[in-house]
Amino acid sequence: MCGIVGVVAKTPVNQLLYDALLLLQHRGQDAAGIATATENAFNMYKGNGLVRDVFRTRNMRSLPGNSGIAQVRYPTAGSAANSEEAQPFYVSAPFGIILAHNGNLTNAIQLKDEMFRIDRRHVNTESDSEVLLNVFAHELQEATSHFSIEPASVFKAVAGVHRRVRGSYAVVSEIAGFGLVGFRDPYGIRPLAIGKAETERGTEYMLASESVALEGMGFRFVRDVAPGEAVIVDRDGNFFSQQCAESFSLNPCIFEYVYLARPDSVMDGVSVYAARLRMGEYLAEKIKREVFAGDIDVVVPIPDSSRPAAMQLALKLGIDYREGFIKNRYVGRTFIMPGQAARKKSVRQKLNPMPVEFKGKSVMIVDDSIVRGTTSREIVQMARESGARKVIFASAAPPVRFPNVYGIDMPTRGELIANGRSDDEICREIGADFLVYQDIEDMKRSVRDVNPALTNFEASCFDGHYITGDITPEYLDRIEFARLNPSEREGGGTQLNLGFTSNDA
Repeated sequence: MCGIVGVVAKTPVNQLLYDALLLLQHRGQDAAGIATATENAFNMYKGNGLVRDVFRTRNMRSLPGNSGIAQVRYPTAGSAANSEEAQPFYVSAPFGIILAHNGNLTNAIQLKDEMFRIDRRHVNTESDSEVLLNVFAHELQEATSHFSIEPASVFKAVAGVHRRVRGSYAVVSEIAGFGLVGFRDPYGIRPLAIGKAETERGTEYMLASESVALEGMGFRFVRDVAPGEAVIVDRDGNFFSQQCAESFSLNPCIFEYVYLARPDSVMDGVSVYAARLRMGEYLAEKIKREVFAGDIDVVVPIPDSSRPAAMQLALKLGIDYREGFIKNRYVGRTFIMPGQAARKKSVRQKLNPMPVEFKGKSVMIVDDSIVRGTTSREIVQMARESGARKVIFASAAPPVRFPNVYGIDMPTRGELIANGRSDDEICREIGADFLVYQDIEDMKRSVRDVNPALTNFEASCFDGHYITGDITPEYLDRIEFARLNPSEREGGGTQLNLGFTSNDA
């Protein structure tokens, strides 16, 4: 999971891209980068850290241009980031291309080998996004002459990417002297939305991971990029689109609705907030069947993403809803922090219980999900230390029993508390008196109720079904082995000024 944005405007876009990244900060807090385009150069700055920490006034001044792309990064390897792996990435041929990517390629190793042996391209980092950039660059070189580029050439190149690349990818890219390109994998796993703004100088376009970034920047949400589709906004503001995949179907990642996305976003026709309310309703029905609700004094959410589900659950059960944990706004999202030690340490820094809401009470704590169990265990302990008579833990999502390989940092089975354990065993592990999980079908129904046109989801971490069809037990063993000795790399920002001409080859 990362946050990406691309803009073609009539005025300088550096501040626009920066502000859009702030609205997408929840999608990645490890690194940030902005690249802009002028007539004869790409200008780029990127580094480790939150958006507000990476960029200074001098960096913003070095990013002129009326178009550009940006990204906030969330690494899925669980290690500290190398600033050189922060995005966007750049290649000089053909034409000069910058690219930012949200997702995870499942055949990156094979592609990297092809780059070296067949395409004669060098990949300088361990990032699959650089691999994706080089595949796109090679396909674009094959699709164009050495002197000009047309929308048809770009669509042909994206079609080549779809044939070669496996996994999840939502992409924003800029081609020197041509314009902005966005595309989405044929399964539509990762989100990408289109926004439009009418100004005195003309029409401006923005692509972003979530609609909240469009609306926050004054752009009107137009629609989502379809699975397999590519869209182009040239430097004059002309918009083109074409389906580039031989076969395609919409299978959005359901964890976006459970946790990843902001509640005020709309993804593939689904209000994230409305879906979370429905999750609370379905969970309430299950609690009525399995738990003696009369023994629950108060419902307490874990802020922030579980609030809608907890509020609706409390309403349906007729139980008081209370804010029992106060969140420290200056600590990032613990789920996307790299490493178990960092997550465990940050739980108590991030959340502080109010004893008045716990002392002598039977408390139902509602969280959006339970992944590793680190946060849940600490939260149950805090509730008991605050005097709770009984702690009932409810998860608005089903047990996470399988690795996710499409861009969420839960790739090893050993890290998942639900893997190989029964609900009763998990309950004992987190120290609760009772544990209730959402059912898988109710979770899917919660999203489908908001948009009945959605028939399929990428829900592999819950149901073990990997929709790309290329994930084997050997693949899962390999990525787990790779995490045994993760490399720890650190670095500062990287300032680049990359010259190009529109007919570089």
